[in-house]
Amino acid sequence: MMERRDFVKASALAGIGSLVLPNTVFAGNDVNTRKVRLGFIAVGYRGQSHIDEMLKRDDIEIVALADPEPRMMNDALRLIEKAGKPKPEIYPNGEEDYKNLLKRDDIDAVFVSSPWEWHLRHGIDSMKAGKIVGMEVCGAMKLSDCWEFVKTYEETKTPIMMLENVCYRRDVMAVLHMVKQGLFGELVHGQGGYEHDLRGVLFNDGQSAYNSGVEFGEKGFSEAKWRTNHYVNRNGELYPTHGLGPIATMFDLNRGNRMLRLTSMSSKARGLNKYVEEHPKGGKEHPNAQLKFKQGDVVTTQIQCANGETILLTHDTSLQRPYNLGFRVQGTEGIWQDFGWGEAEQGLIYFEKQMSHSHKWDNTKTWLEQHDHPLWKRFAQDAENSGHGGMDFFVDNAFIECIKQNKEFPLDVYDLASWYAITPLSEKSIKENGQVQEIPDFTKGAWKTRKPIFGLSDEF
Repeated sequence: MMERRDFVKASALAGIGSLVLPNTVFAGNDVNTRKVRLGFIAVGYRGQSHIDEMLKRDDIEIVALADPEPRMMNDALRLIEKAGKPKPEIYPNGEEDYKNLLKRDDIDAVFVSSPWEWHLRHGIDSMKAGKIVGMEVCGAMKLSDCWEFVKTYEETKTPIMMLENVCYRRDVMAVLHMVKQGLFGELVHGQGGYEHDLRGVLFNDGQSAYNSGVEFGEKGFSEAKWRTNHYVNRNGELYPTHGLGPIATMFDLNRGNRMLRLTSMSSKARGLNKYVEEHPKGGKEHPNAQLKFKQGDVVTTQIQCANGETILLTHDTSLQRPYNLGFRVQGTEGIWQDFGWGEAEQGLIYFEKQMSHSHKWDNTKTWLEQHDHPLWKRFAQDAENSGHGGMDFFVDNAFIECIKQNKEFPLDVYDLASWYAITPLSEKSIKENGQVQEIPDFTKGAWKTRKPIFGLSDEF
């Protein structure tokens, strides 16, 4: 007799479809002989982390880079040179030069790691050029952007994968494994967020990141050049996918379930002004201490799902605090809460029946080790020196392997659209004093029959 967990896995894998139309990337046995040819649009620190992952592989070729920032371009080229790989073609001439990279006929796929406001243009232009897209995460600038991603995919059939690496965090995947085995019973509620002190990233002195100054915009460096402007001009759940992604995979969103509506609230904004006031290079009279930031220090967003679950997201990046994504997975049989990062901070877990109704948390590490996900069991050694505790290996490996094997991306355009949509909808809800906002069905009803696939394979 087939056990429930085996049935779930077999059913899901049966629903995995093709990534692209036959022979559009690899023909015949090319998968065993030809390398995936890559372009990179934006090679700042996040783009360089993807380059670093690709340089470890012998099944890819880095063909071209596009970025108008000389410092970042030079840093990326040094990485490639140090690895002993051929120098790629570069497109450094202004913000539009990436379009010349996309005209090349020797590129199969592109990594897009640009500032948030460029994601739409870079993604849409890449898909229209027939380049498979690995898209870094953010939230959309406008709700219409999300529909544009879907429309372009459906017209061009050029796939796009959202590179949400936290979905691959080891403890998160162990909990996902337990969810799929039914240990939590019927899921009822989930929580996640981006709870990370970014004050030293949002301000610097234009030379280096983190706690080195109080400037941003044209005077800033790296993310301070662009990210801080969003805090000046916007107020919402600006970075939803780290917190939402893992919960979405457990709740089968867009694959048997979907998000229906949300409501958001924002606290007052005090943290960034205080940071500039108290910084040695700032002070109460510094112009940036006088700025009125729209972005509240803590933004909370409640989401209702079609199958009756609720989700709570928290965006908290402007106050002093240790890093934490605040995950909580709660069902009729068990609950897991995440309280930090690292081996000693893997949260708390409780299963009522296994723990004899003790109402006492158990040793989470033991449970996570016992239910380590098959992907981590298989690839832990490969991921050992990869960024974000190994997560970067898994998300990038999935991108490349799906291209090579012509398999459906585990995080696709419909995930991208619905997760990105949280940002503009939360902004609108806050502006309207918490008014409920309907979340579009980007699948146009297909969520009812699409099968879950994330984490149900030990390949990607």
